[in-house]
Amino acid sequence: MKRVFNLIIIFSIAANIGLAQQRPQYTQYVFNNYLLNPAVTGIENYTDLKMGYRKQWTGLDGAPTTSYLTFNMPIGNQFLNGDAAGSPAGGTENPMSRSYVQDYQAAAPHHGIGMTIVSDKAGPLTETNIDATYAYHIGLSPKWNMAVGVAAGVSYVGLNTSAITLEVDNDPAITNGIAGQWKPDLGAGIWIYTSNFYVGASAQQLLKSNLYFSTNTSTYNQSQTVPHYFFTSGVKLPVSDDVSFMPSIMLKVINPVPVSYDITGKLAFRDRFWIGGSYRHNDSFSALAGLNISSFINIGYSYDLTTSTLNTVSNGTHEIVIGILLNNRYKVTCPMRTF
Repeated sequence: MKRVFNLIIIFSIAANIGLAQQRPQYTQYVFNNYLLNPAVTGIENYTDLKMGYRKQWTGLDGAPTTSYLTFNMPIGNQFLNGDAAGSPAGGTENPMSRSYVQDYQAAAPHHGIGMTIVSDKAGPLTETNIDATYAYHIGLSPKWNMAVGVAAGVSYVGLNTSAITLEVDNDPAITNGIAGQWKPDLGAGIWIYTSNFYVGASAQQLLKSNLYFSTNTSTYNQSQTVPHYFFTSGVKLPVSDDVSFMPSIMLKVINPVPVSYDITGKLAFRDRFWIGGSYRHNDSFSALAGLNISSFINIGYSYDLTTSTLNTVSNGTHEIVIGILLNNRYKVTCPMRTF
């Protein structure tokens, strides 16, 4: 099995020399759209901390693993009847209660700040992205909001050449030991939302950078980072007083990789727990579930059943996300604007 994966990795490295370096993919992007779009920064009325781990193609040695830590928070002294980062006043009614859809009003202008740390490892390749994010939210109408955001930071790409077995020793395209480099990183996004609908567009890895694993950069520098474009939309539809249906779609465009899309549907019960399913084009079917344990913590899990040719050597993909709601002044148990 290890020989099979080594062949896959070597082929991927060779392909990347002429193509592009891709960011990791997520099944639970619906649980943390902030990973894809910096405009989501500060959209909720608390500090949103999330930790995630994704183990792709289990059973395959060296298969991709992704882990991340993200947090974001709103700032602004007029956001939801007070400073979103401040302490609640005694007896204050939660403006995000279950009736908020009927009484919903666009949020007052406010800022959001945050940070993402994502580490992705596939065989001998490692990529780490560290970005600070900023967003500004304004009301377009009494019911509609718009947010624009940016992300800026650094990206590290490394190749552990000791984990690669080649037919020819001392390949000039790679160096001995672990080769890696830091590159600047930049992203941007826009998010338009109301009480039960959102649509967004974002771009990651906007700064193209040449990647190389050799000191001979004039010859072996054909691998390049390329922009990633994401288009997302979702709606929250009431089924009954206690049940909501939330379909969403995500389109991913990375040139020259074929366009990919995810279609997801979730059923939420009394804003306490949810179940759902997802389809990723030419890749997998997924089952998802989540539980809002309290106003402090929630958790989400997904399992992907591979439908591509890798299904002969893969036992599927597991992904888990834990959310912490810090400074949750209104004690909400369910995210209201990121459903």
